[in-house]
Amino acid sequence: MKSVSAGRTEPLAKVTVKTLKRRMRAIGRVRAEPRRGRPIGLGADRKAMRTLRSLKEDLAGRAVRPAATREPRTARESRAVALSREGDPELAAKVAYLADPHHFGGHVRAVEVIETHFAWVFLAGSRALKLKKPVHQASMDYRTLAARERACRAELALNRRLAPGAYLRVVALWRTREGALSRRAGVRIVDWLIEMRKLPAARRLDALLARGALDGRDRHRLLVRLGTFFSGATRRPMSDRAYRARLRRQIVSSARELGAPDLGLAPGRVARLERSQLEFLVRHARMLAGRGARLVDGHGDLRPEHVFLGEWPRVWVIDCLEFDPDLRRLDPAEEIAFLALECARLGGARVAADLLAEYRCVTGDPAPQALTDFYMSRRAAVRAQLAAWHLRDKAFVGQRRIWRARAHSYLRDALRLSRRAAGLAYVASLTAFRTRGEASGVIAKASPARRSSSSAPSHRGAARSAT
Repeated sequence: MKSVSAGRTEPLAKVTVKTLKRRMRAIGRVRAEPRRGRPIGLGADRKAMRTLRSLKEDLAGRAVRPAATREPRTARESRAVALSREGDPELAAKVAYLADPHHFGGHVRAVEVIETHFAWVFLAGSRALKLKKPVHQASMDYRTLAARERACRAELALNRRLAPGAYLRVVALWRTREGALSRRAGVRIVDWLIEMRKLPAARRLDALLARGALDGRDRHRLLVRLGTFFSGATRRPMSDRAYRARLRRQIVSSARELGAPDLGLAPGRVARLERSQLEFLVRHARMLAGRGARLVDGHGDLRPEHVFLGEWPRVWVIDCLEFDPDLRRLDPAEEIAFLALECARLGGARVAADLLAEYRCVTGDPAPQALTDFYMSRRAAVRAQLAAWHLRDKAFVGQRRIWRARAHSYLRDALRLSRRAAGLAYVASLTAFRTRGEASGVIAKASPARRSSSSAPSHRGAARSAT
């Protein structure tokens, strides 16, 4: 059993050294002989782990999904010391307290700790606790206690729309008179936690894709659940002109962020992506007609690791974006396109195509493939931007190579999908033009008869005049 995925990154599965050596030999990269059978983890051979990640990138042709920082119980104190050195001893004390199983009762023997870009997650028994980091990033500002409380309560309310049984409550973290931390009572609240119920990791969508265990019934009930959610979600429409202007601002903003010199990404590829997406807006504006009227207050981060398919008919979709309503103001087709993008990146290209096709059938939305490809391109650019942000985070300094590779991978996908969208849109417009031409050709063939019949009275009139 594994908890809900409350972060923005995913753990990398453990691999034995025997498997590692076999894969390394395949490309001649064996440089060390670790002890046979010893599992590769955070406390094992880090050089071998880095080599494995690099190998997987080479074999897959794209960056692997980087691991969230998971810490065993033995690493708890060292991480608290590291946090103190980073200048946040208060956060270090909270993490150390929540990572201690003695503070969860006798039924909890160990606490699994997961660090993400914006939060810490603690898996204890049948529960998961989420502690937001006091960070400031773009429209997210969690630096004050009041802001974190508002964010926790917003996350609880918003996620109960698609996962009512998983999100339980918001609880306080207290400071007692003696200065100790407590989850029960105290004299002063020092932070807020979201308490969640664990969901079966084996039924998470990315796990189902990895095992090839996603069947048609699971896919159908997921789309029915999402379709019902979108149809009942708060409508937030805008005009076509305003929608295209918004997309243009987003494209320019992403390109500016991705082109920042300190990130070290490929400026030429970023420029080509920006140009391709802007050209789609201009040349195929007709394809976006009416899409602004479909905008709803959606999920905002619809990825496979946030989808759980329990026993029929239970479906949970967790971890929506709570900190910025504008990021949730989306076309439902874009949300499904994002889910399809991530499924395809996990090797489920057929599943991605089936998701989009079934979405059109379930919802009646005739979103063409060129449009969904454009949406996937946009979401890939956003994911590249999020990956690039990790390069500036000191907490991920040891994973910069992985995050940079991941950003490049998303950039490649974004450019490829944008170009494919433009090609499909051109073919669609050419087909429509040819259809109109054929229709006008039929009218043209009928025109001589009409002209001869209409000219007959003139001849009769001329005959009468001659008489």
